[in-house]
Amino acid sequence: MNYFTKAKPYNSLNEYFKKRYGKKVTKIALNANFTCPNRDGTKGYGGCTFCLGGSGEYDNLSIKEQFKIVSDTINKKWPDALYIPYFQAYSNTYKPLPELIKLYNEAIDIAGDNIVGLSIATRADSISDDVIEYLGELNKKIDVSIELGLQTSNELTSKRINRCMSNMEFITTVNKLRKHNIEIIVHIINGLPGEYIEDNLKTIDFINSLDIQGIKIHSLLLLDNTKLYEEYKKEPFHILSMDEYIEIVAQEIAHLRDDIIIHRLQADSKLDLLIEPKWTHKKFIVMNNIDKYIRNNNLYQGKFYIKKDNLH
Repeated sequence: MNYFTKAKPYNSLNEYFKKRYGKKVTKIALNANFTCPNRDGTKGYGGCTFCLGGSGEYDNLSIKEQFKIVSDTINKKWPDALYIPYFQAYSNTYKPLPELIKLYNEAIDIAGDNIVGLSIATRADSISDDVIEYLGELNKKIDVSIELGLQTSNELTSKRINRCMSNMEFITTVNKLRKHNIEIIVHIINGLPGEYIEDNLKTIDFINSLDIQGIKIHSLLLLDNTKLYEEYKKEPFHILSMDEYIEIVAQEIAHLRDDIIIHRLQADSKLDLLIEPKWTHKKFIVMNNIDKYIRNNNLYQGKFYIKKDNLH
């Protein structure tokens, strides 16, 4: 089943949620003060070079306080919206299981009757077998989705950005999660240093070869106070223009399997942190231009997808 519309000839998250749950569904981002094995020395230090330090907010507030702030804002626009608590910042499975159970249950309880799912962002190397088993049981009661940061399938780029995780680790975790029917959303970044559209499409091929249910795509955000920005100041690399980004995304969609749900096509950052590309703060313009480019060039999700034997 696909969720195409005339305006968006691809599986948009909004249409997917609408048909699956019958109402407006909103994700409520939460910051539970996790860390990452690529920061604490388990696998590396400093994190990926592009990472400023997680995308969540409200560091000093409880889960309950965070949930109330966000849900109060949402309720003003969509009074009957359904909720998906979303553990967003850093690696949100990277704690002992008893601590995780406490945090997840707290968010579930706060959401109450309006909850339809639980979303957890993490790394493929930061989710243990006992956590997977627990999430598999939880998934029988409530829809659980796991967001995994891949960024690129190019392992040379992976080393350059200090990802500290192999493609095989990613594949292994995907397979373990899917044995429990847990939905997986993968994150990728366009515009990483040294990568071109050919690399981006190879990453799409890699994703197509796995049992993946969703994807989040965004451009590289070169942020102040990151290792990548320090590298850029010493040796500048190409930063994608808006037009380049739009063309890459359109081609990625056309090469993407047509059963995968597209959760995001662009991201932005606080302007006081953003070095380049400046056009990313025009989020809705970028998204509208992506849709326009796809329609004008008679593209749609899966148009260029060629099924290959699953090697994983």
